[in-house]
Amino acid sequence: MKTRMLTCVAALAATSALAETHSASGPLDGYGPRPAYLISQMQDGPLKDALAACEGQQIARTDFSIGHRGAPLMFPEHTVEANRAAAGMGAGILECDVTFTADHALVCRHAQNDLHTTTNILATDLAEKCTAPFTPADGDTPASAECRTSDLTLAEFQTLRPKMDAAVSTATTVEAYLGGTADWRTNLYDDNAQLMTHAESIALFADLGAKFTPELKSASVPMPDGDFTQEEYAQKLVDEYVAAGVDPADVWLQSFNLDDVKYWIANTPDFGAQAVYLDDRYEASDDDEGPIDPLDPATFQPTMQELADMGVNYIAPPLWMLITLDDAGQIVPSPYATAAKDAGLNIIAWSYERSGPLATGGGWYFQSVADAISSDGDYYEVLDVLAQDVGIEGMFSDWPATVTYYANCMGL
Repeated sequence: MKTRMLTCVAALAATSALAETHSASGPLDGYGPRPAYLISQMQDGPLKDALAACEGQQIARTDFSIGHRGAPLMFPEHTVEANRAAAGMGAGILECDVTFTADHALVCRHAQNDLHTTTNILATDLAEKCTAPFTPADGDTPASAECRTSDLTLAEFQTLRPKMDAAVSTATTVEAYLGGTADWRTNLYDDNAQLMTHAESIALFADLGAKFTPELKSASVPMPDGDFTQEEYAQKLVDEYVAAGVDPADVWLQSFNLDDVKYWIANTPDFGAQAVYLDDRYEASDDDEGPIDPLDPATFQPTMQELADMGVNYIAPPLWMLITLDDAGQIVPSPYATAAKDAGLNIIAWSYERSGPLATGGGWYFQSVADAISSDGDYYEVLDVLAQDVGIEGMFSDWPATVTYYANCMGL
């Protein structure tokens, strides 16, 4: 596996807007044991030596380390507690995925329709408002439910209690269905976790000394009452930053919907300059242009240069799209990554440490390099290629301390 001798230095101010290291408004909590554990699992070589030599370095906040929904490896996602943990691990940028309630309030949830797996709604009287009630498993038919933020008013949403995102498909009772947390995660931090509105996330992140990367979730449902358009939704997101007096340079708006990104570029240019196009074209249907093959730039529609010509400055694919294996089985940048850089696009990758132990190849997030993945130590091998060879500007992580340690060590 390609490695290089890299000098471990103190955290330095970087030239990129999304890789700036800066001090926190208050003391950080520290890296915890995970970075040292991952380093201990690495194969001997220059990269392991460089990272090990940084043991004892002082943690510094870095915008290269982005809290993905907070720190959901162990904390319920999009909660106050998850984001406090992420900030304490040095994440310089924090994320609120934005959905809307029945009365058009913006709240932090990963999806419009995930309340049945991320909260206790099915165990409350509000279950009666769910789009689809709980249905127990029956033979080969799995248990199911669907509860949307747009099923509830803001006041109702705020009565819910968050939990780790999980469900048991074989459950025959609500109580059993609400379990299912993966064995490499934990329920230790569920008690008294707090949900957030988008406006509350802005205040919290500012208080933590972090910057902002909200994701406008494409509605999976019709807009409430038919009087809340996608453009109004996109504008309301920006308006809440303006109302809070946030500098647009501290905000990276995100959307999988290219039309949202184009709206921000055209209508809120100060914010649109850093709007991030989340690229999920790998799953395009046959009715679309066809899925992207990261190894074949001819499948990139629109092309990277066409995106840049639209005014898009940031693109964010899943990390597996950015890397591949060369003929010697070494992890190297993919043609997708090369084309994005050639077009002048800044690249952000997602999502690190969202897989369980890597001994079996790393799952979906590492699919393009699975043959080179054999242990948890490969987390840092992959990150090193993404940072040094691909040249990403930042990495979303479910446990930001791991990325922060690397960024601090390498001066990112």
